[in-house]
Amino acid sequence: MTGDLRDLRDEREEPHEQPAGVPALLDELAELIDKARAMPMSSSVLVNRTEALAIIDDIHDALPEQLSHADEVLSDADGVLSDARGQAAQIVEHARSQAEQLVAKDALVQQAQERAAQLLAHAEESAAALRREADDYCDRRLAEFEIDLGRVIAQVQAGRAKLAGRLEG
Repeated sequence: MTGDLRDLRDEREEPHEQPAGVPALLDELAELIDKARAMPMSSSVLVNRTEALAIIDDIHDALPEQLSHADEVLSDADGVLSDARGQAAQIVEHARSQAEQLVAKDALVQQAQERAAQLLAHAEESAAALRREADDYCDRRLAEFEIDLGRVIAQVQAGRAKLAGRLEG
């Protein structure tokens, strides 16, 4: 059955069109429901099950892509943190070599050690800020997905409840 849904999805999409993102697919599902034919003397509508399931299948396909994008953002933050640590290590090593050359001058050695510590602290703060921003971005995107999926679930449940009421009556 999933193959049939994919065939219908392929008929729906333009050739060479990029797959739609989750928000666009949810908009498409909402439009399908909005444009559905109304039942006489009822607020219920007839929705093409195959089209709706095809859109939901597209959403399932798009979610891993969106989540992998969020993983890439986190991975980039880890790379920046690693680079910052490498740079900090280079700075500390450079400061050590300078300190060895200036052993006779305690004030210069002390300044180099303090500067290296400041740079290391700054690099770690920058990396932590990048990680927090990446985590915040991922959290916002996932919250948007959750809200959109909640709306779809609420619409589906409301539709099913109306159908159940009609079936009982």
